[in-house]
Amino acid sequence: MLHGRLPIMDLKTAYDVERMSSTSRIQHDLWPLDEIDSKKAKFPCCLVWTPLPVVSWLAPFIGHVGICREDGAILDFSGSNFVNVEDFAFGAPARYVKLDREKCCFPPNLAGHTCKHGYQHGEYGTAVTWDDALRSSVRYFEHKSYNLFTCNSHSFVANCLNRLCYGGSMDWNMLTVAALILFKGHWVDSMSIIRSFLPITVVLCLGLVLVGWPFLVGLFSFSLLLMGWFLLGTYCVKTLLES
Repeated sequence: MLHGRLPIMDLKTAYDVERMSSTSRIQHDLWPLDEIDSKKAKFPCCLVWTPLPVVSWLAPFIGHVGICREDGAILDFSGSNFVNVEDFAFGAPARYVKLDREKCCFPPNLAGHTCKHGYQHGEYGTAVTWDDALRSSVRYFEHKSYNLFTCNSHSFVANCLNRLCYGGSMDWNMLTVAALILFKGHWVDSMSIIRSFLPITVVLCLGLVLVGWPFLVGLFSFSLLLMGWFLLGTYCVKTLLES
């Protein structure tokens, strides 16, 4: 063996030890979070959702979403070149999803990825903390034009989750964010349920009384068109939608 060189196995062992040490250090730095306080609109490391005026009256699965910093402050993309901080657009959160920081990838260096998307994650943009990832997404969306159909609040949240490589995935998009809220979300309180479904209930009743069954057919067709557009833009023509 040549002097001054380490065996390959020793190098691999050293690399594994360094990687485990880096991972443990990052996980150790995940300080405890405050409790959720809906009255003060503080939802640490959560996704939050609220219905949109008019749009959610016709399609209740459509809404406005935001993502929260570790201190609970809500960030949401609600207008061109503008990200709200602690001023959630369109009203107080109605639903929330608590996220787990230990499911994120915070690589301290190129060799410190805990996800399987090391190169892709590095190209997309990594972060060393939860708030660091959110700050990067805020800077990125401060140069984006808002459009309900192509670049909206779901796009911003998806961008944040991709920077975090949340759940080991780099495939977060409008639909997966919406599905996470829909299937994993918790209602803030009973008033939030009423606020979300009372308008669509009133619209349905008025439509049936004034128009009849054709109104339901039209409303159902509108919902199908919306779903078709987002499915097309997400999985068929991927350049249509921002994520």
